[in-house]
Amino acid sequence: MRIVFMGTPEFAVPSLQALLKSDDQVVGIVTQPDRPKGRGQALTPPPIKLIAQQAGIPFLQPAKIRVPEFLTALAAWKPDLIAVTAYGRILHSPILTMPPMGCVNVHGSLLPKYRGAAPVQWAVINGETATGITTMMMDEGMDTGAMLLQEALPIFPDDTAGTLAPRLAVLGGRLLVETIAKLKAGTLTPQPQNHALATMAPPLKKEDGAIDWMTSAISLANRVRGLSPWPGAYTYFGGERWMVWSAVQSPVKSDAIPGTILEVTKQSILVATGEGGLALREIQPANSKRLTVAQYLAGHRVSKGQRFDAVPPSERPA
Repeated sequence: MRIVFMGTPEFAVPSLQALLKSDDQVVGIVTQPDRPKGRGQALTPPPIKLIAQQAGIPFLQPAKIRVPEFLTALAAWKPDLIAVTAYGRILHSPILTMPPMGCVNVHGSLLPKYRGAAPVQWAVINGETATGITTMMMDEGMDTGAMLLQEALPIFPDDTAGTLAPRLAVLGGRLLVETIAKLKAGTLTPQPQNHALATMAPPLKKEDGAIDWMTSAISLANRVRGLSPWPGAYTYFGGERWMVWSAVQSPVKSDAIPGTILEVTKQSILVATGEGGLALREIQPANSKRLTVAQYLAGHRVSKGQRFDAVPPSERPA
């Protein structure tokens, strides 16, 4: 079959690599435009573009997909099927109806749970112990199409979004090739989703990283994991913003004001929360690199009774 692949970030790479090793022909690739990145804001190509260049496959990077120029270029590839993994835009009818075999999407959750842009992160934030990959036929909704194949994957207690995503991506590549093979063989029947069971996984914003110390310790520990590596969880200490990259729940009971430091050991800073304690293990103070608490304490003093704040001092109510 003639396949066009649409994808952008690192998560999409295993899907494209699996297709390139399959019996079908990837005749074109669509990915997002190069974006400014890093402190220098240098234009950086998405990972999928780099693979397209290495493989010598023609590619498009349209700024807009609802324009005749793009649709004409896409149609010129004469795709039998369009495969999509984390492209980053919702496809509209002219694209969805273009290939005779439709558009197949690889989604990083067990649909209908976690529809949307950040299914991996929200599964970790919400304390799920399993997630998975779903392949589906695409429609014009947000991950609402009929399901094709689905496979679960465990979320380990120390997983972050950053450690979970690569495992899901590899599973997604395998399931995509298997899905296409079964569609060609006529052995796969799309199954409608139960929309009543749907939950959403909206895009994350930097503000989602703010630590609310009134929340339970287990919720905060999961949020720290789910927000790593981006946008990262943060709090304020001594008027400066600290990133928190690793923290675990502690069953300690205390009537201290949430945010108060309960104990400082060589390995962690134990902080009171709305329920239980949160032991900070890896931090990044303002204008510093990521440090273990042991590394930080080697050159700085932190004392029991000091407090972390959810907002900077300038924003505290009088």
